[in-house]
Amino acid sequence: MNPRASSSSLLNSLERPARAVVIGASGGIGSAVTDLVASGGFETVHALSRSGDDQSRAGVRAGRIDIENEASIAAAAEELIEGAPLRLILVATGLLHDATLQPEKTYRALDPEHLLRSFRINAIGPALVGKHMLPLLPKTGKSVFAVLSARVGSIEDNRLGGWYGYRASKAALNQFVRTFAIELGRQRPEAVCVALHPGTVDTVLSHPFQPGSKVGKVFSPSYSAERLLAVTDALTTAHTGQFFALDGQSIPF
Repeated sequence: MNPRASSSSLLNSLERPARAVVIGASGGIGSAVTDLVASGGFETVHALSRSGDDQSRAGVRAGRIDIENEASIAAAAEELIEGAPLRLILVATGLLHDATLQPEKTYRALDPEHLLRSFRINAIGPALVGKHMLPLLPKTGKSVFAVLSARVGSIEDNRLGGWYGYRASKAALNQFVRTFAIELGRQRPEAVCVALHPGTVDTVLSHPFQPGSKVGKVFSPSYSAERLLAVTDALTTAHTGQFFALDGQSIPF
C-alpha cells in the first residue's frame, strides 16, 4: 500500500451515508481519530470511552463503554443498532503500564494478576467488542473493523525480549483479528478486519519510555491518526486478517 490522506479525501472508500465508532475515544490516539473522522462526512461518530466524557460537537455522540465488562460492551452495541450503516469500528484501547503495573524486564517479574489484566484490556476486551459489534457491520459494501495493536506483539519481530504481558496480549489480539477476519469473510465478504500499529505516539502510554530510550521516532497523536486512517482507506479485502504499520507496510505476526 501507498496510503495518502487529506481532510478532503478522508475514508472515501467507505460509502456514505455511514456511521463510525471509536472505542477508547478519550485517549490520545482515539481522540485524534474521532476529530478526523468527524470531519469526514460521517452521519455520526460514536465516541465511546470508559469515562464517557462529553465530547459533544457536530457529528460526534459520546457514550460509555468498559471493555473489561462484557455487559457494558453489549449495552454499547445495543445503542448502535439504529442509524446509517456502521462502516468503521476502531478499537483504540490498550494498557502498557499504570500505577501498579509496569512492563516486565525479566521473567522473574512475571505476576499472574498483572498478566491477566494485560490480557483483559489488550486482548479479551477488543475480542468481546468484536463479538458484539461485528454483527452490526453492513452485509454489503466495504466496512472496516480495526484494532490498535503494537509491533512488539509480533512474534517474528521479537529481537529484544522483555515486556512479556504486553507482547503476549498484543500477540493474542493479533490472533483474534486473523480469526475474526476468516469468519467475517464468510458473512460479509466486503468487510476488512485488521490490526494496526500506530507507531510510538506522544501519549500517556509511551511517556515513561521516551526520554533516552530506543523507541525511535515519536509521533503526535494527530499525525498517527491521519496515517492510520490513510491506511484504513487503502485497505481492500486482500488485506483482511493482516497487521499494518502506520506507513502502510505489512508487519509479520
